Amino acid sequence: MADVVDSMLDLMRRLPPTRTEENVSALMRIAPDYADDLLGSVDQPLQIKTDRATGRDYLACDYNRDGDSYRSPWSNEYDPPLEDGTVPTPKLRKLEIAANEAFDTYREMYYEGGVSSVYLWDLEDGGFAGVVLLKKTMTPATPYEPSGSWDSIHVFETAERGRQAHYKLTSTIMLQLVTRRGSDESTIVEKSEMKGDSKKTEGWKRDGEMSLSGSMTRQTEQDWSLQDHSSHITNTGKMIEDMEIKMRNMLQEVYFGKTRDIVYDLRSVDDLERARRQRDLQKELVGFIKR
Repeated sequence: MADVVDSMLDLMRRLPPTRTEENVSALMRIAPDYADDLLGSVDQPLQIKTDRATGRDYLACDYNRDGDSYRSPWSNEYDPPLEDGTVPTPKLRKLEIAANEAFDTYREMYYEGGVSSVYLWDLEDGGFAGVVLLKKTMTPATPYEPSGSWDSIHVFETAERGRQAHYKLTSTIMLQLVTRRGSDESTIVEKSEMKGDSKKTEGWKRDGEMSLSGSMTRQTEQDWSLQDHSSHITNTGKMIEDMEIKMRNMLQEVYFGKTRDIVYDLRSVDDLERARRQRDLQKELVGFIKR
């Protein structure tokens, strides 16, 4: 069993991240007996669903799935309906409701849109665990505008130790960006093709499409003091806020910065001959100074 699951996970790491859902579905059709293990091990882009009872959107993932049904954090009901679906205890459900309201405010402050969901469940050792989900999509108004999505999955475990609690947080961010560029000439060509005019296809020019996607996972463990049961929301909120800021800065400075450096190395925006003359002049001035 372990060998099969490890092989599927190894294959997923080598496949394009933009087609994660398609690849997972294909592997599940090939090995249906290992579908649950695969779904529990592979992070997929979050799905947006609508609660029929409240009309509010929520996020669906493996943590609120039971069979083929997903539990809404707003109504605590499964869709499609499930009679014996797993739900949190009344005490934990009260904390879950408060956490959803708190992170809904967090989402509005940092994302200015999107969807958020929080799900909690009890652990066998007496503590509890949860997941905070955040998703923001950018839908293009025209075929040539950029599109993308940001998915945050923060899974945490909590163990109370008297007036303190120990938290273990695992955060995953999945980012997908697609930029498209088109010219007026390409638009004219597309219209002419629709009319059956093939003469205008000569000299057809269309700019390329660039796709940047991937995921990043980081972990941290911290101890925080507890004033009451609601302190768990404040403590996990601070940890998630700090983690998202660090991961976003890392994406911007390291990944995007490295991509920019590679592009500039491949194609210079300045005249290389002029740059060469400037370097020669600098070397000559340094030589005069050393004399």
